[in-house]
Amino acid sequence: MDHLSRRGAIASLGIGAAALTIGEVSAQTPVAAPPLVPAFAGTHQVKPLRFSPASLQGLSERLITSHHENNYAGSVRALNMIETRLAAALADPDLPPVVYGGLKREELHRTGSVVLHEIYFDGLGGNGQAAGSIRDALLAAFGSFDRWEADFRRTAMSLAGGSGWCVLVFNLHTRSLHNHWAWDHMHGAIAGVPLLALDMYEHSFHMDYGTAAARYVDAWFRNIDWEVVEARYRAAVGSQG
Repeated sequence: MDHLSRRGAIASLGIGAAALTIGEVSAQTPVAAPPLVPAFAGTHQVKPLRFSPASLQGLSERLITSHHENNYAGSVRALNMIETRLAAALADPDLPPVVYGGLKREELHRTGSVVLHEIYFDGLGGNGQAAGSIRDALLAAFGSFDRWEADFRRTAMSLAGGSGWCVLVFNLHTRSLHNHWAWDHMHGAIAGVPLLALDMYEHSFHMDYGTAAARYVDAWFRNIDWEVVEARYRAAVGSQG
């Protein structure tokens, strides 16, 4: 165990260890139910698809439905569970910090999964044709729209065969657009507002394309709803960072 970092030890505990310890302590010392507050309410709801799964080009209804109902909805349920367990843990003064840290890690992990999945699904259902101020902004930021797309594709394909997300963000601090590589749900530049997200976990394409990730990326580009991206961009640019 000497070679394991403290961070690794915390991560290895996971939800199971956290739940076990909370249960053991609670059995010995009854803890009053904490008041319900928004931060730990555990009331997140699955956001329905804004398009018919059968309407997409190159992405099957079966794939989209499974991804939405199992992977995304599963993260919503897990986040709700973690929030309620955090409420109980915060009310317990004797809970070891390492256990609380494991819960906080899961809170961050599941929050990222929920947010990125919702941006992913909301960005689908269009004709793939970029227009408006977001196209102009990408041209200005990358020198051409094609150069932005090439960078986005290469970033996405660097994750193929593994896991993660490729995310177009507007950074409120630098006031600039970037494509970011994210190995998991917890990677993200500080002050970066996601505008468009491509799920590169195998569950998002394996059912249709096996290991042919490039064909999945092609299909995803054909289905982007750039009106949604445009609205996100305008909202980000108009906010005070």
